Amino acid sequence: MRLLIVGTLEGHIATAGKIALERGAKVAHVDTVDAAMTALRSGQGADLVMIDVHLDIGRLCDCLKTERFSIPVVACGIGADTRLAVAAIRSGAKEYVPLPPDAELIAAVLAAVAEETSSVVHRDPAMTKLLRLADQVAPSEASVLITGESGTGKEVLARYLHSKSKRTKKQFISLNCAAIPENLLESELFGHEKGSFTGAVSRRIGKFEEANGGTLLLDEISEMHPRLQAKLLRAIQEREIDRVGGTLPIKIDIRLLATSNRNLEDEVRAGTFRDDLYFRLNVVNLEVPPLRTRPQDIEILTDHFIAKYAAANGVPIPKISDEARQTLRTHPWRGNVRELENTMHRAVLLAEDGVVTPQAVRLTSGGIMTASAAPGRAGAGTTDPESADGSGEDNVRGLVGRTVADVERDLIIDTLQHCLGNRTHAANILGISIRTLRNKLKAYSQEGVAVPMPGEVERPSL
Repeated sequence: MRLLIVGTLEGHIATAGKIALERGAKVAHVDTVDAAMTALRSGQGADLVMIDVHLDIGRLCDCLKTERFSIPVVACGIGADTRLAVAAIRSGAKEYVPLPPDAELIAAVLAAVAEETSSVVHRDPAMTKLLRLADQVAPSEASVLITGESGTGKEVLARYLHSKSKRTKKQFISLNCAAIPENLLESELFGHEKGSFTGAVSRRIGKFEEANGGTLLLDEISEMHPRLQAKLLRAIQEREIDRVGGTLPIKIDIRLLATSNRNLEDEVRAGTFRDDLYFRLNVVNLEVPPLRTRPQDIEILTDHFIAKYAAANGVPIPKISDEARQTLRTHPWRGNVRELENTMHRAVLLAEDGVVTPQAVRLTSGGIMTASAAPGRAGAGTTDPESADGSGEDNVRGLVGRTVADVERDLIIDTLQHCLGNRTHAANILGISIRTLRNKLKAYSQEGVAVPMPGEVERPSL
């Protein structure tokens, strides 16, 4: 755990830092938001930022988002000042911690960040078998390719491998290859020198250098452009990289993990993924089974998420009825653990009299979201076999007279709304590449169509 403290924390820096150190965190301190960004660009890295509530939290959060640093921010201030706490949360902070710092509260914040990223909640024999294999290969230096459907927990398994490896005391760095535009991904991976391209206002250390000595996870590696695949292959083989705009190679020492929700052998045959890179990555393959084949995990994860979101929303942990549990057991879980988590979050909020009933468990349909679930998009296509009155035939007739392009656009936008703006998840459901989806969304935006952005979409079932 790497903690970056920003500001004076009202004179309580030493106390907060000492508590964090005692709990196993590596602590660094800077005085300003600019200094914090400089430290992060230099490759210092952080898993959590604690910032003085009197500093510009909104600016820090905006800078982190603009420069693609995915780090939770916790604001700190004297006492339980409701006004300051609300302002901090609205500015982008994840939590507000009153000062002077309480040892147990600081420990809980650190534990929450660590638990969210590395714990594997399971009970099903299928996952037990997978984790047994993971334990065998974790101490090695072998590259591991983790495959499985979207939402099964591939990144969680990657963090588990790191926690069991010889590099566990070093940093774990993750990069989602599908979430970063192609023209920026090279800089994210290998870093860049000041002035190497428009917008490069300062030197930026890439993920390879930031992970030096530790583990680097390349999430959804199948979305990487073939040109970058060649440069990645060289980095793996030679154990050195070149920054964009740099003149000298830089030696690196990392353990490489990769994930994919696509069959890379199919991608190799299609010519979209290099076979030599595939064989370099696939020294060991760990395939995470879909949630629908892990019935015992549905049970334990349900209880885990109910407890988690009851605590997050400050409500008593509700019980779950037998009927609701049966509903969960029989659902196909296209979105896997991610879908179950969202479902149980909703269920906690909708529970009545302290009980989660089938009415509180609002599940998505077995196919793409229906037109009725997306208000204002009448006539949109659906894969739901039946309409509300039991007639699937009426849905098909409703498409007659519309162009294929028109139906495709509505299907794509509806699917993106269903996925709460998540491009990777939507592309997986639609069966198209993330690049194809981005190109279509760009065209729709240019046509004046409102395109949902991540986090801007209301959950359709509420």
